[in-house]
Formats: sequence, structure tokens, C-alpha cells
Amino acid sequence: MNPRNALFAGQPRSSGRNWARFASLIGTCKMNGVEPYAYLRDLFISLANGHLAKDLDALMPWAYAQRISTSE
Repeated sequence: MNPRNALFAGQPRSSGRNWARFASLIGTCKMNGVEPYAYLRDLFISLANGHLAKDLDALMPWAYAQRISTSE
């Protein structure tokens, strides 16, 4: 990761961790057959609408994949 990318990932010390978390989340989407952009869009909408912290499992990519497959 170059210094310019680190500007967008938070503090320089934590930028590696942030990128790793984001890459892991995107990788999990791909493993579950979920389009990452659609998942992240819906995730951020859910969080902005006040999704309850006690139900975090419902926000995971595998739960999203299940919701999408049952709605089709």
C-alpha cells in the first residue's frame, strides 16, 4: 500500500488493519456468491437506518446471500 492510499484508510498506523478488514469482507462476499458493491451498499443503508447492534449476524455476507436467494 502506498502512502497516498493510506490517506483514505484512516490513521497510518491502522490503515493496514482497515484494508485487511475490508479485503476480508469483500473476499467473504465473493466466497458466498454475493456481489460486493450491492452488499456494501445494503450494509451501509442498514447501518444508517439504525440496525440493532445485537443482531450483527444478520449483516454478514452469508446472511445477505441467504436473504437474496430467498427473495428471488
